[in-house]
Amino acid sequence: MLNAHHYAVSVAWEGNRGTGTSGYREYGRQHTVTAEAKHPIAGSADPTFRGDPTRWNPEEMLLAALSQCHMLSYLHSAVTHGITVVEYMDSAIGTMEQSGNGGHFTSVTLRPRITISHGDPELALSINEEASRNCFIAASVNFPVGHEPLIIVL
Repeated sequence: MLNAHHYAVSVAWEGNRGTGTSGYREYGRQHTVTAEAKHPIAGSADPTFRGDPTRWNPEEMLLAALSQCHMLSYLHSAVTHGITVVEYMDSAIGTMEQSGNGGHFTSVTLRPRITISHGDPELALSINEEASRNCFIAASVNFPVGHEPLIIVL
């Protein structure tokens, strides 16, 4: 397949407290995510599921991936539309609902605060939709990813 991109990560469980998964409360959820030439990421489950609150959980990592992807797509769109971005900060939120032993995300809202020094502020606001369409991660999820952008002009 042309233009196919492949990615590889490793996840190693670190939560064996000596008895493995002999019971739900008997094992830790700690793990490490690694990839070639990258710093490791200390992961765990959400604290609700007996995880370590000082480590990243998969739900936060999904939210971060959506936020990062939108930002990178937005910055590319800004360049192509003559918008000069000097600062970008997102405070993303997401909702996951449990059902039985599983669950699923029902929505994510990205709230980028974008400071520009050059270009049309209305255009800067509108290219968030273009960035959303171009974001590989947003195109891969089955729940809505909303946007509440704020444009600040220097």
